[in-house]
Amino acid sequence: MEFTELIYKIFIKDSGWLTILNGLWVTVQISALSLLFGTLLGSLMCFFRMSKFKPLKIFAQIYISIIRGSPVLMLLMLLFYGVFARTGINPLLVAVITFSMHTAAHVAELLRSALMALDKGQLEAARTLGFSEFQAFKLVTLPQLARIAKPVYQSTVVNLIQWTSVVGYVTITDLTRVINNIASRTMQPIITITGGMIIYLALSYFIYGIFHLTDKKIR
Repeated sequence: MEFTELIYKIFIKDSGWLTILNGLWVTVQISALSLLFGTLLGSLMCFFRMSKFKPLKIFAQIYISIIRGSPVLMLLMLLFYGVFARTGINPLLVAVITFSMHTAAHVAELLRSALMALDKGQLEAARTLGFSEFQAFKLVTLPQLARIAKPVYQSTVVNLIQWTSVVGYVTITDLTRVINNIASRTMQPIITITGGMIIYLALSYFIYGIFHLTDKKIR
């Protein structure tokens, strides 16, 4: 069988491309929602982690240590088959909760590291010049924080997309599961899985492209 015929059989015949698009859309949904809620929760955890109120600080330290040190697949299975097993909750929602929690732990640490790297003298100078605390944060702290945290945050986004490839373990038909199903049906795992990897690479470089464009706009 010629290569073009194999491609047609795998990706075109029986609406294989449409099935792949549906799986890709599920992956994008989980990734986007998890990034949004994970960033918000991570910012809150960073605030707790740097708080002078000891109970909040200890809580954030424990949360970050446990979540960052746990395999995301184990966390997903714990929530789906354990915590939410009898609630009838949608598996997609469980996945979003899982990856939001996991992303938050990483975002909290990268924000804390970025804040620790800031030049405190500039903030003090802004306050001395009469800026309010909010103005000093907005005009001095936030731009520097974004510049320092951006490269690591970019990697976190790409890693999140890759982490979502395990959601098939909790009955979610995402891109990885669709690719696996097509490979089993067509008995062509090498070509099918290579195609799936190309799609994930395209997603990753799409993210890199967005960050690159924002860098150019800022400059």
